[in-house]
Amino acid sequence: LHARCDAKGRPLGFVLTGGEAHDIKGFAPLLRMIADKIEALLADKGYDADAIREELAKAEIEAVIPAKRNRKDPAPHDAEKYKWRNLIERLFNKLKNWRRVATRYDKTRESYLGFVAIAAVKLWLPFVHEA
Repeated sequence: LHARCDAKGRPLGFVLTGGEAHDIKGFAPLLRMIADKIEALLADKGYDADAIREELAKAEIEAVIPAKRNRKDPAPHDAEKYKWRNLIERLFNKLKNWRRVATRYDKTRESYLGFVAIAAVKLWLPFVHEA
């Protein structure tokens, strides 16, 4: 499960790939979900690839991705901004409070993503104000 969140840690989108799929496979669908202009994209080392960095540069988005240990030419990243990546980790932690999300029991990807969406809505509810 790949996810994106806003600067407050609220879920904005999910992409489901196979368990054996590399993180890079989930990147393009997540990037296409971005409708508004963002300044930076924070991701872990699994997303460290030249193709991803080039796509982000084309879109004028700063890549805050630490270099893999075995990378020949490590790209620099803003360590202070990278500290904010804890928001996505905390989002996954909150999602995994639902056993059905943590341990995938659903047979179809649609069922699983549907329940992930329900969990995401529940996470958004505290931010919804009465009119």
